[in-house]
Amino acid sequence: MGKFIIEGGHRLNGEIVPQGAKNEALQILCATLLTSHKITIHNLPRIKDVQMLIQLLADLDVQVEKLSDTSYTFQAGQVNVDYLRSETYRTRSAALRGSVMILGPLLARFGQAVMPKPGGDKIGRRRLDTHFLGFQALGATFDFDHAENFYKVSAFNLKGAYMHLDEASVTGTANIIMASVMAEGTTTVYNAACEPYIQQLCHMLVRMGARISGIGSNLLSIEGVDQLAGTEHTILPDMIEVGSFMGMAAMTRSELTIKNVAFDQLGIIPASFQRLGIRMERIGDDLRIPAQEHYAIETFIDGAIMTIADAPWPGLTPDLLSVILVTATQARGSVLIHQKMFESRLFFVDKLIDMGAQIILCDPHRATVIGLDHAIRLRSTTMSSPDIRAGVALLIAAMSAEGTSTIDNIEQIDRGYESIDIRLNRLGAAIRREE
Repeated sequence: MGKFIIEGGHRLNGEIVPQGAKNEALQILCATLLTSHKITIHNLPRIKDVQMLIQLLADLDVQVEKLSDTSYTFQAGQVNVDYLRSETYRTRSAALRGSVMILGPLLARFGQAVMPKPGGDKIGRRRLDTHFLGFQALGATFDFDHAENFYKVSAFNLKGAYMHLDEASVTGTANIIMASVMAEGTTTVYNAACEPYIQQLCHMLVRMGARISGIGSNLLSIEGVDQLAGTEHTILPDMIEVGSFMGMAAMTRSELTIKNVAFDQLGIIPASFQRLGIRMERIGDDLRIPAQEHYAIETFIDGAIMTIADAPWPGLTPDLLSVILVTATQARGSVLIHQKMFESRLFFVDKLIDMGAQIILCDPHRATVIGLDHAIRLRSTTMSSPDIRAGVALLIAAMSAEGTSTIDNIEQIDRGYESIDIRLNRLGAAIRREE
């Protein structure tokens, strides 16, 4: 396994371009299975999870052509569904949680799909009930082999239905949309996730010939069509990277310009960092974060301690709470971080406490941060990345700390952040990768 050796205390300066959005890319790649026509995708991030899914599609005999580092064409003319029964498929799909989204397209087009229980970040329970309840509402049969840890869905003829999702699951909504676009009749999905990435998926499917209304809301209506055509699609910039760079600039007291952020798609993210006292300036579609020696956390109107919590879109994405938490450790003031969705995502704070951060872990979902206001620098230490987002939060902490820190298990960071060490070193960071 690899590790980062980080020499803290270096201020960054310059411009950085966010990669394509990981979460959107995984949905869009799975959607290529819905048609036999060619689909061209641009701005794909060069990260491990995306490369694993592209390889999985190729193993299914999808014709994959690399046009550039970030652009590919996909043509699922003759899909080898027999591959789904192979041991190689079991191993590769189990290692990638995003592979669950091949179920909807395969079910819609071929009437069957199987997959092992997927892996991914160890951030708490991440149930798949929403996916399979949606498939069953469309008329599919579902079976879970507990001995083999294998999911199976099948349907001779999917039919549109009304469904009120028990949770606004992003991947669940994406899977249900893709299963519904060629179902007979009309499907109504209430309490659907409505993140920009879901909107992007819907817009792409509409260009392919799907009939979807209510895009951008939590109430979708999908009128089934007989078949879909090809299209061309460009992935949005990754809003999680944009937020990560905001926090990184504040923690290292650096001036950064984040280029081409698709500002109108960032939702509440800029305002959430501004609540920590971080100044920013929008210049067209770029964001300039000026160097700040100090930043102060706001309070509520009545003077109560600020609470920052995650919520389904248009609320704050849970993927950024780890970064917001670590950024608050060097702010002036206090904040309560409430991670509602995953009960294991805050456990990485023990590493920050070892570094000298003042954090009280109230319970698995809540942590109170008392900012040090840069009066006391964090101490260097050795730590391990437990998941993608906590990993980059620890990287930010190490970059601001006094001395040299080591982060092990950086494969987790590589799953979500493209060549992060190389890109940050160009701005003045001192990060060394060792295998």
